[in-house]
Formats: sequence, structure tokens, C-alpha cells
Amino acid sequence: MDQEKLTKAISGDYIAIRALEDGVTIIGLTRGQDTKFHHSEKLDQGEVMIVQFTEHTAAMKIRGRAEVYTKHGMIVSGKK
Repeated sequence: MDQEKLTKAISGDYIAIRALEDGVTIIGLTRGQDTKFHHSEKLDQGEVMIVQFTEHTAAMKIRGRAEVYTKHGMIVSGKK
């Protein structure tokens, strides 16, 4: 991988996700004409995951109750 591609790949925005219940699912979605699932993780209550948008990851779906921290602020997903 050349330096320009490497810099672009590692310069995507990061988000942090903190599970507020067991079984929170994080699903990474691909870029391109056809959006597809490419990765998933499960978190239990109190676990934190830091994720990054990259040249392959265009979106993330979070299923369950969690706090999502972004540069735009904090969002709580799921129902109380």
C-alpha cells in the first residue's frame, strides 16, 4: 500500500461505543454500489469499543442500548 492510501485509510473518523446492556451488536457496512455487512461484534454491558470509518467501512449499525460518542456529541441507542 502506498503512503497516500495508507494515510487515507487511517485518517477516517473514530467513534466510541459503550454497551449499556449485554448483547449490543455493532455491524460494519461496506462502501460502494451495493452496501453489505462486512463485520460484526457483540459487546456486553460496560464494554467499550473504538471503531473507525475507513475506505471499506461507510456506515455502522448499532443494535441494543449503548452510548455512542462521536465528534458531534453523544447519542444513546436503543430503548430505556
